Amino acid sequence: MSNAIYKVPTASNEPVYSYAPGSNERKALKEAIHTLRSREMDIPMYIGFEKVYTDNKISLSPPHDLAHKLGQYSKGDASHVKKAIDAALAAKKDWETMAWEDRAAIFLKAADLISGPHRAEFNAATMLCQSKNAYQSEIDSVCEFADFLRFNVQYLTEIYAQQPKSSKAIWNRTEYRPLEGFVFALTPFNFTAIAGNLPGTPALMGNTVVWKPAESQIYSANFIMKIFEEAGLPPGVINLVYVDGPIIGDLVFSHPEFAGLHFTGSTGVFKHIWKTIGNNLDIYKSFPRIVGETGGKDFVLAHPSADAKQVAVALTRGAFEFQGQKCSAASRAYIPKSLWPDVSAAMKSHLEEIKMGPVEDFSNFVNAVIDEKAFDKISSYIDSVRASDDAEIWYGGKYDKSKGYFIEPTVVIAKDPKYRTMCEEIFGPVLTVYIYEDDQFDQITELVDQTSPYSLTGSLFARERTVIRKTSDKLRYSAGNYYINDKPTGAVVGQQPFGGARASGTNDKAGSVLNLYRWISPRTIKENFTPPTDYKYPFLSGE
Repeated sequence: MSNAIYKVPTASNEPVYSYAPGSNERKALKEAIHTLRSREMDIPMYIGFEKVYTDNKISLSPPHDLAHKLGQYSKGDASHVKKAIDAALAAKKDWETMAWEDRAAIFLKAADLISGPHRAEFNAATMLCQSKNAYQSEIDSVCEFADFLRFNVQYLTEIYAQQPKSSKAIWNRTEYRPLEGFVFALTPFNFTAIAGNLPGTPALMGNTVVWKPAESQIYSANFIMKIFEEAGLPPGVINLVYVDGPIIGDLVFSHPEFAGLHFTGSTGVFKHIWKTIGNNLDIYKSFPRIVGETGGKDFVLAHPSADAKQVAVALTRGAFEFQGQKCSAASRAYIPKSLWPDVSAAMKSHLEEIKMGPVEDFSNFVNAVIDEKAFDKISSYIDSVRASDDAEIWYGGKYDKSKGYFIEPTVVIAKDPKYRTMCEEIFGPVLTVYIYEDDQFDQITELVDQTSPYSLTGSLFARERTVIRKTSDKLRYSAGNYYINDKPTGAVVGQQPFGGARASGTNDKAGSVLNLYRWISPRTIKENFTPPTDYKYPFLSGE
């Protein structure tokens, strides 16, 4: 046993590769895409020491190329959930008592594998699975995921180093235990980094995990588990299962050892889960930790003093990168009447240049939305605009699912600032703009705050510092991630910890030390080196 107090490598953000024509990384990525497309994968569940295959095989295809088969996964049932919970509980003692530096080494190695020898493969998997272009995949599945792994290790050491003061003959210590029981990670389709971070963070802190990914992200989730295995993660620490939500929910949330939920998904699902947990409190050994990041109806507010070209770029990127399928995507914009001609001209120029198509063609800025359910929901909003007297389609509006789930970048002009596409989360490439009179800016600021139940991200564009200060104060609770003269997307681990409040979740800030505190249960230890031998205190003595 080593008696050294180790210092981990200082975390820094992973550099983003450009994938420019002629670059080595572009060549390697294209080769990786070709390799993955040329073979069909048979994807198992990972439960304890087993890779579990079932007879219930579900086919997987890229959202942009429905005729192509990437492979298939083995769908599980209630018996697999029970085995996964048992495996997590069986692995818990050895895992939580493992030296912290050994746990840290596993996740540091995973970061280096992702950003090093497996970089091209990891990007290719996310591009094909979630229809992300090369840049969107790079910033997600490689850079952000590696950042989560490295910064979380650094945050772990910062937490463990926090110790109480001690008085004479007393040694006070605090140990940071994992939660008592298992953690359930429920992850979304849109970010591979989130899918890896939600089970990975509790595991780093000594917890064992049952993980259910979104069905549409299973292909790249399999690559995450393979990386964790290669990095040395012991069997049973993270158990990956593919089971219908109601089935796994019934078993997880009724188990006495359920200790915590790490969730990213819809607000409706999160509310339902919270109610279920609340109704089951008498079952549990301890009060479960509930951490969730849910929806957003993210805004861009432009002041008349704003730069029109900067606003246009923020809207184009913020609304349409990854087809608007980011919790942080710009979905509603408030533009002053005096600025709209220049903003609209610049934005129209951008949109006319943008190409839409499969990810294999690197010239495509926009790709497919994730699945048919999303396609039908988004297209129904577009159809409702066409039938409305309160809004009109200013740009785009076409859609086609004959080959893949393609929806054009669509800009809607709302005559009513409370029109439904200004208020409801769409989660697709639809941006709604409300054009206001310049002298109504103060009223519009109030409207921005009151229109949506969400509070995830938002942007203010203005030159005047007094406007920036006053408006930022008014919008203090309107966004958990607030941007001044920048688009509302692209939070970086260690720089802009991510999360929102109100209907957007518990705001536990993934990418910061705050999230890690949720997965520990501290114990304070007081050791007295010279215990008293007489119960009497001095004040009891006579004069």
